[in-house]
Amino acid sequence: MLTTEEEPSTGADAPTPTPAPTKATPAPPHATPAPTPPQRAPGRLLALAALLSAALMALHAHLPNTALNLGSLFQTLLPWTGLAVPALLALAAVRRSRLAAIAVLAPALVWATLFGPTLTDKGKDRGTGTGATGHGLTVLSHNVDEANPDPAGTARALAGAKADVLALVELSEESTPVYERELAAAYPHHAVLGGVGLWSRHRLTAVAEVEIMPWTRAMRATAATPEGPVAVYAAHLASVRVSGAGFTTARRNEAARALASAVRAEPAPRVVVLGDFNGTYQDRALAPVTSQLRSAQREAGDGFGFTYPAGFPVVRIDDVLVKGMDPRASWTLPATGSDHRPVGATLRF
Repeated sequence: MLTTEEEPSTGADAPTPTPAPTKATPAPPHATPAPTPPQRAPGRLLALAALLSAALMALHAHLPNTALNLGSLFQTLLPWTGLAVPALLALAAVRRSRLAAIAVLAPALVWATLFGPTLTDKGKDRGTGTGATGHGLTVLSHNVDEANPDPAGTARALAGAKADVLALVELSEESTPVYERELAAAYPHHAVLGGVGLWSRHRLTAVAEVEIMPWTRAMRATAATPEGPVAVYAAHLASVRVSGAGFTTARRNEAARALASAVRAEPAPRVVVLGDFNGTYQDRALAPVTSQLRSAQREAGDGFGFTYPAGFPVVRIDDVLVKGMDPRASWTLPATGSDHRPVGATLRF
């Protein structure tokens, strides 16, 4: 009988013995401890940025305007400083910094104090013309843009707003006859001097240029309304530029001072100043004018009422400023063929 014997296992087939557990050798007392992973940077810089943002908003009227006119530029864009709040809050969340998140409350509170009331509709009535409001005057102002490809369409849109008085600036030699033709049916009275013009349902008297620049950029007339005379100004202040030299406003500021002198000498108790000021009501460089007059948009508007550029407005440089009258409503009209949007306001005597 044949039998087989099992051959002894080779080292390759033999199970690997499990080594006995050994105790870790303690590090000697003098050994350097292992480096710890870096900790998250604290949110102190974010908190400081939030507080600085709040201070700039709150003290905007005191920012120096000597270097590059940055004070005026900051005030022009002041409503947009609120974007710092969600940006800082998002960074605080990324850093998981409670300190920074709490500090963001400061600019949020300042911005809400400055512009919270602006976001509400303060209009008391939004009729069109004296016939709709009973007693008052509806005015409209528009920089029609001398490069406007469709002045006839713009004129028809303005006539459709049914205002009592229109102030148009940046008229050209080619476009002025178009506006005169298209607006004649609705506005029997008008006057044009240089690139500015007034159209009115009421008789216009005492028409005169207001010298604010070497060429005609402003005019004044008296509108004989049923409730009494109103001095109406149409003005187009000099343009500004943002360049390597900063925010260039010297010519605009000089024109504003000249316009302010004319308004200061105005004997009429009721005054309306319409036009393109190439600056916002908050810009203190325009204080010679704005300190004498009230903004219809600030008193009776709905929202910021941005007017420029027409496709996506980010600033309100076109306005209705008044003295001796009560703004009842203020609004921005839809875009025309111009690069500005028209603005309107209803005023009560």
